[in-house]
Amino acid sequence: MVQIETTCSLESFRKFIIISTCRSFIPESYMRDFEVFPEREEGPGAIYIEAADKVTLKKIREMTFVNAKEILGIIYSSKSGNTQLKWRQTRRRTGKVHGNASPNALVNLVEAGVLTQEWVDQYIHAQAPSDTSSAPPPTTEGQENTTAPPA
Repeated sequence: MVQIETTCSLESFRKFIIISTCRSFIPESYMRDFEVFPEREEGPGAIYIEAADKVTLKKIREMTFVNAKEILGIIYSSKSGNTQLKWRQTRRRTGKVHGNASPNALVNLVEAGVLTQEWVDQYIHAQAPSDTSSAPPPTTEGQENTTAPPA
């Protein structure tokens, strides 16, 4: 698992959740609406949206789609339990993500724009055995305090 601590937009984290959970069946109108978020009941794979105003729209499969305004935080856990991430609002539609991510989640985080491909490449390079001293965790512009576990 990779320790994640970075800043990102609410939309990037929303896109990560959709890519990771319901991309194949989310209605197109929900995909385009930045106020619609998927939620899943507690247990393995729980997703919870903490918002000042939230209205349930529709349940499709195991996902409940909600219209949420003034998002304060999001708790995401994968069904496998390998990924546990929390997004917490820091300013309007920007927040800080922290937690642990699986390799599959890293792919989805890059696709959603939460992390950059360069960050992942630097992380992999830093984890590769070498004759040099331990490399510092990679950082990227706009992604403050992004850290990874030591090699």
